[in-house]
Parts: sequence; C-alpha cells; structure tokens
Amino acid sequence: MSVRIERMRHMDVQPRAIDPVEHAHLRDATGFSPPVHRFAPGPGMADLVRRYWMPVWSLPDGAVSRQRVLQYPVCLVVVADSYARVVGVSTGLSVKELSGTGWALGAMLQPAAGELVLRRPVTEVTDGFVELAEAPGVDGTGLTERVRAEVGDAPGDPHRRLAAVVGMEAELSRLLPVDDEGRLVNAIVEYVEGDPDVRRVRQVCAKFDIAERTLQRLLARRLGLHPKWLIQRRRLQEAAARLRTGPGDLARVAAELGYADQAHFTRDFRTVTGLTPGDYAAEPHPT
Repeated sequence: MSVRIERMRHMDVQPRAIDPVEHAHLRDATGFSPPVHRFAPGPGMADLVRRYWMPVWSLPDGAVSRQRVLQYPVCLVVVADSYARVVGVSTGLSVKELSGTGWALGAMLQPAAGELVLRRPVTEVTDGFVELAEAPGVDGTGLTERVRAEVGDAPGDPHRRLAAVVGMEAELSRLLPVDDEGRLVNAIVEYVEGDPDVRRVRQVCAKFDIAERTLQRLLARRLGLHPKWLIQRRRLQEAAARLRTGPGDLARVAAELGYADQAHFTRDFRTVTGLTPGDYAAEPHPT
C-alpha cells in the first residue's frame, strides 16, 4: 500500500468504495457494461466532488461496446491510459466506444466545481472537452502523471485503484473552499434532482427566492445549461430506470413523470436517446 494512502488514512479523509444505483448509465444495446469501481469522496470534499468512478475493460479482438450515458449536470475530470480531459455536460446522449483493454479514472464533480477547474464559464465546454493540462484550476499534467503511475499496468488491483483515487482527490482538494455562489448552484441542482414534484422552473425560483432571468444566467455560467434542462434530464433518468423492468403502461409512466401525455414523453426520450421508450425497454437490462 502506498505512502499516500497511509497518509490520507491518518488524516481520516480517505475515499471509500461504494456501489450506488446508477440511473444515468444506459449500458450498451446488449446490456453490457464493464466493471465500474466507484468511490465516495473523503470528508470535506462533498461541495466539490460527487463521486469517483473507474471502469476497467477487456473486450475480445474486434469487439466494440458503445456505452451510453444520460449525463448529470456536472463536469468530469477524466484521466485514462491514453487521454486526460475536463469533460463538459453532454446535453444529449453521451456515447463512449470501448474496445481492446483499458481503464479510465473519473471524478464526477459537483455542479459548482466546473468553473473552479476551468476558471471560465462552463458553457465553453458544453458538449465538448478541454485537455486536462489546459485547465488552469489544477495541475493537469502532474495529476495525469500521478494517476497513471499509481495505476501502472495493474488496473485490476484494488490497492492501485484506491491509490489513484487518493491522488486525484489530493489535487482536487486544492480548489476548496467552494464559493457561496457555487454552493447555491449545488443546492439548486440537488433540489431539482431530489424532488420529483419539481416540474416547473418557477418552483425552483420560489424555493431559492431568485428571479428566473437571474437563475438562467447563473446556470448558464456555472453549468452551461438552462433550468428546464435540469428538470427534463432528471425525468429522463428516472424514465430509463423504470423502463429497465419493461415498458409497462407508458401512459402511466409519462403521467407520473409529469408529462402532459405519452406523446410528449416519447418525443423527449427519443430526441435525447435515439430510441422510443418501448425500444429501450425491449433491450437487455441485466441486474
């Protein structure tokens, strides 16, 4: 076990392995997903990081898996064996093609953190990315080297994975403390994601005593998104989770998610995922 892990343990800030239900991950069309190792951030990091994740894959020669994600409204810091990036929010469906063998360690940031890493409006990386070395908020080159050195040639080793996570957290912790505006953005997103009864932007405005225009400007700068997008994305993620058990009564699902009718639900789902709700429900969804 590395010296860094031991030092973090004595400080009582070590990330820990978790296994959350991941509504955002749609897997590929065959239901396949590589093993994904997830870690909660250490104490004191909750304003900055939601969690860390690390997929490790080994596919047969010639095989390609198109992993699909309905991304959360946050930026990602990703260090892989072949690239290192700050990834902005994908307003549509995010698709990553996997082949051969590989791994990637990612930090799912909190909504506030994207601007802190980039030091400019997050809208500039919406539906795109910048190289980690070009993000002025962190030492991207040093972080990349540290993570790759910790993982080495053994991404299947849990001690090496944990060491890489600890190294990433140590670098990101330099961004603390999160500013007041950032904590407000975190709270707004948490409210929308956590309360299925939030179906209108005016509810968000009333909750936080903020004008709609002010809310729009705030979210555009810190998230690169519109308030309506937050509500739609939460509904689509919840829809995907429900459809994994089969189509059921789609009209009822649409109503429970706050859609005016099944047609609007189908249109939204197909526009973002490329599939109708029925087509997605018919795909294999291993538990």
